[in-house]
Amino acid sequence: MDITLDAVSSTLLIPLAARAQGGASFPWMACQDRQAAATLSELNVDVSIYLRDHATVLNILWRTQVLKQAGQDFFAHHPESLGACLGCGLSDHFQWFDQGRNHWMDVDLPAVMALRQPLIPMHSRRQTQGSSCLKEPGWWQRLGLPSGPQAKPVFLLCEGVLMYLTPDQVANVLREFGEHAPAGSRFLLDTMSHVAIGMAKYHPSVSRTGAEFRWGLRSMDELTAPHPRLRLLSSRSVSECYGLTGQATEALWRPWITTPMYGMVELGVDAQ
Repeated sequence: MDITLDAVSSTLLIPLAARAQGGASFPWMACQDRQAAATLSELNVDVSIYLRDHATVLNILWRTQVLKQAGQDFFAHHPESLGACLGCGLSDHFQWFDQGRNHWMDVDLPAVMALRQPLIPMHSRRQTQGSSCLKEPGWWQRLGLPSGPQAKPVFLLCEGVLMYLTPDQVANVLREFGEHAPAGSRFLLDTMSHVAIGMAKYHPSVSRTGAEFRWGLRSMDELTAPHPRLRLLSSRSVSECYGLTGQATEALWRPWITTPMYGMVELGVDAQ
């Protein structure tokens, strides 16, 4: 299948390859992604170069475990709520989150959604799709996401996306969540340290796409600064999947870097 995407959108092949075949290298981290292997087969593209980037494959499998647990925990408490993946690429998260009553929306740029639609079928009437650009303010309303004090909480997932936006654009995304999300909503996203900005050319996988890292954290406070309702509920570092050696190495960096080199955070919002 012919794939014509911009640099950032073309990074969608990296998590797809990791989830489809990465379990062969890291069986204890295999994510049991039923859809990824089928999608990769339909695409008929060579992703061996991404699979040779073992660190990134492991990081993505770790990230997948974190987001699976967070989403399943959320929907266990809010079984009729809506979840949405902002920048879904060719990922199928609803396979893990479907509780029988909840709803799910996959969102990406029009070119990505055009590629996705024939490859990944929607298996439930409770699934929808949408096209939107997070760089443009107003995406919450354009997607018709719930808002207001009487609305049910929503679960937002955004993986492998925000580090390609500018700091102002990321702040606007977080501000929009803080402004519109119903109380009890959650926003799960991945972060990089500010030292990664401008360094994508040294990344074994991302360097092949032409994309660039444009946002990274200097302080965890940056995640809640855009809106007074925002709260940092949890923060995890990828160093945990490298055992004591990884955690000790990160501890040595912390006086200079101050935030995880790569991690997952979960944000929440207070009542309006």
